[in-house]
Amino acid sequence: MRRDDPATDVFEAQRPRLLRLAYRMLGSHAEAEDVVQEAWLRWHRSDRAAVTEPAAWLTRIVSRLCLDAMKSARARRETYPGIWLPEPLIEPADDETRADNITLTLMMALERLSPLERAAFLLHDVFDQPLDDIAATLKRSPAATRQLAARARAHVRIDQPRYEIPREDGEALTRAFFEACRVGDADALGSMLATDATLRSDGGGKVLTFPNAIQGVDRLVRLFLGLSRKLGARMEFLGHAVIDGLPGFVSRIDGHMQTTAVEIVEGRIAAIYITRNPDKLTSLTQPA
Repeated sequence: MRRDDPATDVFEAQRPRLLRLAYRMLGSHAEAEDVVQEAWLRWHRSDRAAVTEPAAWLTRIVSRLCLDAMKSARARRETYPGIWLPEPLIEPADDETRADNITLTLMMALERLSPLERAAFLLHDVFDQPLDDIAATLKRSPAATRQLAARARAHVRIDQPRYEIPREDGEALTRAFFEACRVGDADALGSMLATDATLRSDGGGKVLTFPNAIQGVDRLVRLFLGLSRKLGARMEFLGHAVIDGLPGFVSRIDGHMQTTAVEIVEGRIAAIYITRNPDKLTSLTQPA
């Protein structure tokens, strides 16, 4: 791309927002990059003199490309080995990404929506697009679009994170959780986990994970004690991280990198999300 090209400058100014939108729609950095690259090609080929609002035009193109991509993505996830988690988005991220106020928990909730519901919710509630523009993007009437967004909101049932804790507290709890898992401290684990805590892990069929969600403090404590006996000596803490808005950390276990994000509710860990699929960790570098 020529940096002195005004059309390129217009697109580059929108690129971060378009990438955020595509990632929130697809849950994949690589697919988001592909969509935004295709949007660039269409922008380059378009009659730009006829485009009165480039930001709205590009948002519409990216949204429609994402809707097309979501159809094939859903088909792939039906045969995905084990649990699918979004690719981890690890801070530091730009201020606008943090302002989205979307956590990994909410990203998982969005997976329950139809593609149109997800698009309507994100465009309306997160990216503040005018309803008429969303309707044109989705090729639905404004009334139908409003219903899509309302139905999505009802299914998701959260517009903001339910609880926020200081970053320092999140780091202290996640480090203590890692250490309890490493040494097999049953009492510490029991005190940190909520009664109905749930673990979900994504290995993509490439590395060992748990194929189904595991729920309940007793089951999780037994599981972590077993892992400590087998792998505790090969667990390495690499650094704290904020992962899709949740406190977490990056670690290496038996030579394999992984991210662990936790949802903390009333001071206890209510949900654990572990990503080990190496294809989803390609951009991950060891924290300083």
